Amino acid sequence: MRTALVFLLAIALCPLACATYREDLNRGQRMYEGNQYEHALALWRLLEDDTDSLSPTDRARYAYLRGMTDYRLGFRADSRHWLSIAKATDQAHPGGLVLAWHERLEESLADLNHDVYGAAERSSDSSAVEYGKATPSDDAADAGTGTGSDLPPAPSSRSGHCRSNADCKTGEICDGKSCTPL
Repeated sequence: MRTALVFLLAIALCPLACATYREDLNRGQRMYEGNQYEHALALWRLLEDDTDSLSPTDRARYAYLRGMTDYRLGFRADSRHWLSIAKATDQAHPGGLVLAWHERLEESLADLNHDVYGAAERSSDSSAVEYGKATPSDDAADAGTGTGSDLPPAPSSRSGHCRSNADCKTGEICDGKSCTPL
């Protein structure tokens, strides 16, 4: 009898718990929209373990807001993770994201994906050089002098900005998108 009473009480309280998570999601959205990103992120982190209690459309909304909060705070890897989840969830269960959010999601993901895949896109440029291989222009120049190395000179960085170590001068590394001496 006592077990049945506890079970009935748990069933009765379940919708209240789900409503609480949805209210946390709404409160976090108000914080995000009010540019209170640090407070919103704290709430997102608390809500993260309970997102399975949200509906699929609310999970898409949670992932979008979490990803955009991370994006605004500069947590780019986390942002890319959550925005990708938001996109996949919304594709599987449409209706969680409004049209303006879809556009912002695509723009933000394109920017974040450029951090990850940008070097691969640039390698198809004609100016890309694989180290350890001589370029045809280097062979012709070295043939007349009889001196020179098999390695082309490292490309000079454009005013110290870089995306990879290959963009920096010899003796420098790419650290935080700027060339830093070793």
